[in-house]
Amino acid sequence: MTPLTGSQRKYLRGLAHNLNPAAFVGQKGLTSALTDEINGALDAAELIKIKFNDHKEKEVKTALIEEIAAITQSHVAGMVGHVAILFRRQADPEKQKIKLP
Repeated sequence: MTPLTGSQRKYLRGLAHNLNPAAFVGQKGLTSALTDEINGALDAAELIKIKFNDHKEKEVKTALIEEIAAITQSHVAGMVGHVAILFRRQADPEKQKIKLP
């Protein structure tokens, strides 16, 4: 998994601007149901948003999103406020929707 460049992250943040959150992280934090939901959303769309409802501290959100990215084998494209943007390229080249610059 090669890391994203700064320009690629900026491009993905622009694409994600109009997306609605695909998953919400609540009081319970990271659960297996949440991980399954995020994996399913990444398989379907490659680029998703995750919203943090109850975690307002930046350090907590950063730690959670890094853990989510490690578990789902995805890249963090950015984090704005209480919303994080995740990207994982589709394994099947025919199903890939996003072409990175």
